[in-house]
Amino acid sequence: MSDVTRILNAIEAGDTSAADQLLPLVYDQLRREAQHRMASERSDHTLQATALVHEVYLRLVGDRQVPWQNRAHFYAAAAEAMRRILIEEARRKKAARHGGGRQRVDLRESAIAADNEAVDLEALSAALERLHAEDPQKATLVKLRYFTGMTIPQTAEALGVSHATVERWWTYSRLRIFQWMRASDGDS
Repeated sequence: MSDVTRILNAIEAGDTSAADQLLPLVYDQLRREAQHRMASERSDHTLQATALVHEVYLRLVGDRQVPWQNRAHFYAAAAEAMRRILIEEARRKKAARHGGGRQRVDLRESAIAADNEAVDLEALSAALERLHAEDPQKATLVKLRYFTGMTIPQTAEALGVSHATVERWWTYSRLRIFQWMRASDGDS
């Protein structure tokens, strides 16, 4: 059992001091991924990587008690929280009271894999929701790979499947998401 899993179990059991022990163990991984995510955001984006990590952490370890199964479950939840926060921020920025004005970004097929492109997070979220309806495991894989930066081996371990399966699912999922995002880009 990893230290993270042990501490998550302690948090679930009501140990209030365990949350203080968890942050140092997960902070570096979450911060690296937040910086990675923020690098692909617009240049006028105001949310900083540190603020993103802190918001994710508060959502995960805040007032509500989540029955954490293990480290992989925690990181999967972190990926989902990071995705939601970035989408909320993107929507907030697009709202009329904040300057509004929707602007689509042309998305090449490599954009979901090559994070140097700005990605329309609302279109990505909609595509992830469609993928989840089609196959929840593949949607979880995308969240783990894209929003937390897990490697193929880490994702395989988290999902309990082989590396080859993760590679097949990753290829398929990126293609489906790209197709749906391109189709939604044509709708506007």
